[in-house]
This record gives sequence, structure tokens and C-alpha cells, in this order.
Amino acid sequence: MSAGQHPVRWSDKTIAVVGGDEREQEIARLAATTGAAVKAYGFPWPDAGIEGVQLAATPEQAFDGAHFALFPIPGISAEGALFAPAAPAPIVPTTGLLGLMQPRAHIVLGWGDDKLKAAAKTLGITLHEYEWDEDLMLLRGPAIVEGLLKVLIENTRITLHRARIGIVGQGTIGFLLTRYLVALGAHVHVFARNPVQRAAAIAANAQAHGLDELGTAIATLDIVLSTVPARVIGERELAAAGGKPLLVDLAAPPGGIDFDYARANGFQAVWARGLGRRAPITVGQSQWSGIRPRLEKILLATCQH
Repeated sequence: MSAGQHPVRWSDKTIAVVGGDEREQEIARLAATTGAAVKAYGFPWPDAGIEGVQLAATPEQAFDGAHFALFPIPGISAEGALFAPAAPAPIVPTTGLLGLMQPRAHIVLGWGDDKLKAAAKTLGITLHEYEWDEDLMLLRGPAIVEGLLKVLIENTRITLHRARIGIVGQGTIGFLLTRYLVALGAHVHVFARNPVQRAAAIAANAQAHGLDELGTAIATLDIVLSTVPARVIGERELAAAGGKPLLVDLAAPPGGIDFDYARANGFQAVWARGLGRRAPITVGQSQWSGIRPRLEKILLATCQH
């Protein structure tokens, strides 16, 4: 601690961990080690409980009096609900729920939709998004790749070795997928607008294409993976697919694939959200490594004013 800097005080703070999956178990456990009061709701609760963490009976109980709320990385659904597959009912962070938090509260999350941002602004709550932090993407990347391999193996009758796989998007996760699948012997085709990303794909021994080439090339592919959180695989592309490749969407809502059209026309389509739960302890720890500095920065700023 540098001279003149106030110590971080956790003991008089309450953290609500709301939504998510097994990763949030580790995040809540680590949050409790700070000495803050931690309340949990909406993720799978272990039989043995979590030391220092109180299980809330309702979302209202979890938000009540919280200075911080931690939401899961996977994006918010079109209905405005948090990613919470184990929750008994959708968790929608309305002004009514968020209004139970302390004044000038903070929410740390992957990313927020327009409704959440509007509600937070109305209540004076600050959102801190970290979905696109490259360091955290890289730390949880191996778990996402391992989870995807499981999805592909369970949904195909061919080997990944020598399979013709198209990857749409070459952000951090898209590039990691390219490297891993090339290493497994797949014939990887990358579709990206960015020429630098296409050059990186070529350097990784993949074939690179402009995004506008997907409609032509899709008919030659066995598997198509989308990593883009915007509709890039729609009716035009799918109508040209011919042999109906396996479609897997790794993107946050609204996703990159037109699932309604795909399923109505006989495609096997999987929305593989939350793949980080493949290794919840590892990924939970990496997420907390990004969350904790944000909370400490907020607490230090509060002490200095």
C-alpha cells in the first residue's frame, strides 16, 4: 500500500452473487474470504454450502442492502433475464429488484443490455462490464475450448480430425478455437471482416475468408461455429448450406445464428452458452481475479472522498 493510500475495507460491505452456474460457487467463496457479507441466489447450491456465504431464499433477499451485485458473464436473454439455468424462475433485474440495493451501488457483470442500463441509470447504480477484457478471455479460454470439444464430439458422427470446420469471428475465443482445431487436424476456415484477423488465421494454418464469403463456402463445411454476438448466419447463409452442417453458437445473446430458421429447416443447432462451467473452479478463480480489483478500486475511491 502506497503512502497516503487508505486500506480497503470489506467488513462493512455486502456482496450479492446472483445468477450463473457452478463458477459462481467459486466466485462467492472467494468473495467471502475478503470479510464482506456475501449473499447468493440463482446458481447451483452445493450440499455442503459455501463457507461464509448466505443462501438467499428469493432474489429480493439477495439484493436487499447489497453494496455490490455480481452477475454472470454469459449475456442477458432477449427477455432481460440473467443467465441462471438452475434458478427456479427467470431472474430479471428490474428497477424494483435493483432498488433494494444500497444507494450508489455497483454491479459487476459480463455485459448489460439496454433495459438493465436504463434501470441502473434511473437508480444511480454504476455498471462495470468486463466481457471484453482480453486478459480474462484468455484465462477462461481453455475451459471454453474444452467445453466446445465436448459439444462437438457429442453432436457429430465424424472425427474432428480432417473435418471441415468454419469459424465465424476471430476475436480472442475465435482465434483460440482456430489454433486448437488446427492442432487437432481439422481443416479450419475462418470468416472475418478484419484483414488483420484473417492474416492471423492464415498464420495459424487456417484458410481465411471475408465474412461475405460465408454464404458461398458454407455448403462445403461439416461444422459451423459462430463467435459473433450479432446475426451473421441467417436465412441467406443457411439456405445455401446444402448438406446441413452442425451449427454451434458460442456467442452471447442475441447470438449469431438464426435458430428459428435453422431448426425449422432440419439443421442440428446448439447454442453453447456457459461453456466456462466445464472447469468452474479454474474459471471462477480467473473471473474473481478480474472482479476483485474492480471492487477494490471502487472501495478505495470511496475512502478517498
